[in-house]
Amino acid sequence: MGFIFQAFNLLPGLTAIENIRLPETLGRQRRATDEAWVQQLIDRLGLAALLERRPHELSGGQQQRVAIARALAHRPAVVFADEPTGNLDLATGGEVLRLLTELAHESGCGIIMVTHDPRAASAADRVLSIRDGHLVAELGRSSAAEISALMLADAIDADSAAIAGGDR
Repeated sequence: MGFIFQAFNLLPGLTAIENIRLPETLGRQRRATDEAWVQQLIDRLGLAALLERRPHELSGGQQQRVAIARALAHRPAVVFADEPTGNLDLATGGEVLRLLTELAHESGCGIIMVTHDPRAASAADRVLSIRDGHLVAELGRSSAAEISALMLADAIDADSAAIAGGDR
């Protein structure tokens, strides 16, 4: 498994390359690292010139790219992503999302993403809308507009229930 957190969760005392290699370092079973894959991640994510920098020396987008490389470096079967574009501006978030989906498809891993961003959700092959712990809708590959409408309808429905004083 790989993890991508909204707040990046890079270790501040480690360089970018040390953060990328952290799962390999902590792993119970030492597997031979696919150095060509790690180098491809570094190159595709635009990190080559940043490998010796510490997290505080990187922008938010650069930190998220390091987090993506860390999550994918050991070729996990699945990556869990919590609001992977939540702390990024619109342009950077779009680029990070594009790279994440491309690299995940290339490595053959699945992504389970939690997001409130309809644009991020529209990149998914399957979207589940969950409210108060219950599945309220399921969509296949859909446009951002359809997902936005679904998210807005859920929000209005939840607000209406709250205004009316009803519990769900």
